[in-house]
Amino acid sequence: MAADNTDIATEFILQDDIIYLNHAAVAPWPRRTVAAVTQFAQENASQGSKNYLHWLDVEAGLREQLRCLINAPSADDIALLKNTSEALSVVAFGLEWQAGDNIVSFSGEFPSNRVVWEALSAQGVSLRQAEISAEQTPEEALFACVDDNTRLIAISSVQYATGLRVDLQRVGTFCRQHQILFCVDAIQSIGALQFDAQQIQADFVMADGHKWMLGPEGLALFYCRADLRDSLQLKQYGWHMTDAYVDFDRQDWRPADTGRRFECGSPNMLGIHALSASLSLLLEIGMATVEERVLANTQCLMDYIHDHAQLQVLTDERLERRSGIVTFRHTETDNAALFAQLNQHGVMCAQRGGGIRYSPHFYTPAEKLQHAVQLALKQIE
Repeated sequence: MAADNTDIATEFILQDDIIYLNHAAVAPWPRRTVAAVTQFAQENASQGSKNYLHWLDVEAGLREQLRCLINAPSADDIALLKNTSEALSVVAFGLEWQAGDNIVSFSGEFPSNRVVWEALSAQGVSLRQAEISAEQTPEEALFACVDDNTRLIAISSVQYATGLRVDLQRVGTFCRQHQILFCVDAIQSIGALQFDAQQIQADFVMADGHKWMLGPEGLALFYCRADLRDSLQLKQYGWHMTDAYVDFDRQDWRPADTGRRFECGSPNMLGIHALSASLSLLLEIGMATVEERVLANTQCLMDYIHDHAQLQVLTDERLERRSGIVTFRHTETDNAALFAQLNQHGVMCAQRGGGIRYSPHFYTPAEKLQHAVQLALKQIE
C-alpha cells in the first residue's frame, strides 16, 4: 500500500532552516532508517551477534528489495558491494580483453565511470568518449563511436552534472544487435526513476545506496546477468564468496553460483539494515509514484527558474530527457559566489555542469523549491 502524504511528512526530519536539494550527492535518511540503525547498534551493544541469523534474513530481504527495484530476474543476480566504483572495477578487470578492444562512453561522465576504463590502457584497451551536443541525440553520438572492436558500452543512466536522461532501452537494443556488452551506472536513477534491467537488456548495473535510494554510504548493488557471471574473472577472494561459505572446515571450494561470488568478505550488516529500511519506504510508496513526484518537482523548478530572466536552465528540458536533476545558472553572477551564498542560506546543492545543480526528491515541498529559486536571485554579498 502506498504511504500517504502524512506518513511521508513524518519520515523526514530535516531542520527547518535547510532546503535539501542535493540528493544527487548524498541523501538524508528517513526516520525509519535512523531507527533501524539505532536499533541495530543497541542490539549489537547489548547482545553482540546473538541475532545473527535474523541479520541474515535482513540481508536476504535487501537482495529481494533490490531485485524488485530494478526488476532483476532473481535475487541471486544481486551482489552487495562497497560502492559503484568497486562494481565497475569488477566488470572492467573481470572481462577478458584483447589488445585493440575499445569501450564507448560519454564525455563528461563522473570519474568513476571514466578512470576505471582508462586504467585498461595498460592492456591495450582504449576508451572512446562521445560528445553530447544539440546536433544529434546522445544515443546517436554513442553509436557513431562504435566500430568492430567495441566490446562494451559503459554509460550513466542519467548524467550527474546536467541531469540528462539517456534512452537506455534504445542503447540496450543496439548493444544486443551488435553483440556489445552494456554496463549501466544507475546511481542517478535508482530510487528516483523506475528502472528495468531486463527491459533495457543491461548486462551489468551498479549503484550506491546513498543518493536517491536514501541509504548510507558504503553499500551498493551490483547486478550481473546470470549467464555472464562465469565470464567475469574474480580478482578478490575470501570466505564469503565460496559456495559453502558457512562450512568453515571444508577444504575444497568453488565460487558461489550466485552474485555472492563477487562478495569476498564479511557483509556490511549495519549498512544492510539501513538501506533495507530506506528501500522499504520507496517500495511502499511505489516507484511509479516516486518517479511522478520527482519529475513534478523537476517541472516546478524549471517553471520557477523560467519566471526570472536572470536565471537560465542548463538541463535538457525535453520530457523524455528529464530526471531528478535541474542545473541552472545566473546570467549575471559567478557560479562559485552563488553556490557559496546558497549554502549560507541553507540551500544544500552542488556546483556542477557549468551552473548550480538542484536535486530534490519526491518528498521535497514545492514551497521549498520556490524559495530556493528566490534565494538564487539575492544580491551576492
